[in-house]
Amino acid sequence: MEIYSTDEQQAEAIKQFFRDNGVSLALGIVIGLGGLYGWKAYNQNQISNAEAASSAYSSIAESGEILASADSFIKDNAESNYAVLAAFVAAKEAVDSNQYGVAAEKLRFAADSVKNPELKATALTRLARVQLADKKLDDALATLEAVMPTSFNAQVSEIRGDVYLEKGDKQSARTHYQAAVSASEDGNNTLLQNKLDDLAIAQTAV
Repeated sequence: MEIYSTDEQQAEAIKQFFRDNGVSLALGIVIGLGGLYGWKAYNQNQISNAEAASSAYSSIAESGEILASADSFIKDNAESNYAVLAAFVAAKEAVDSNQYGVAAEKLRFAADSVKNPELKATALTRLARVQLADKKLDDALATLEAVMPTSFNAQVSEIRGDVYLEKGDKQSARTHYQAAVSASEDGNNTLLQNKLDDLAIAQTAV
C-alpha cells in the first residue's frame, strides 16, 4: 500500500511550513520573551539551540540516513520543530521499508508534538493509513476519532471506508466513501468513485 500517494501537496506543505517557520518560530518565542527582565541569557540559549537543531537536521538530511538517525536526533531535539520534521521524514522512510510499527511511532510523536491543526491532522491521517497497512484496523478507526479541521473530512471518510472494506463490511465502506465524495472540495474524486464502482460491481456479482 502506498501510504502517501494521495497527499503529495500535504507533504510539500509540511516541508514549506518548516522552511518558513522552522527557525523563525523558535526565534519568535525568544523575541517575545525578550522584553521580560532577566531573560537575556535564556534568549541567547534558545537561539543557539534553534541554530544547533537546524545544523544537525541538515547534516542527517544530507547524509540520507534520517531513519537511522531519527531516534537520537528526536531525543536530542525533542522541543524543536526539526524533531517533528525528522519524524515525518523518518515515518515515510519506514513505510517504504514496510516498518509500520516504526512509522506509527514517529507519526504519533509528530501528532503529539505539533500545535498547528493541519500538521497534526496530517500526522494523524497518515498514522491511520499506516495502521491500516499494518492490519491494525481498530487502532486506525480510533486514530480517526481525533478532532481535525473540516478540510480533512474527505480524507478521514475515505480512510474509514478503506478500513471497513478491509474488515469486510462493504455497506459501511460504501457509506464512508459516499461521505468522502460529498466532502471533497471538487466533488469529483476519481479514485473514490472507482472504489464506489468496484463495490457496486462486487455487490451485483453476489
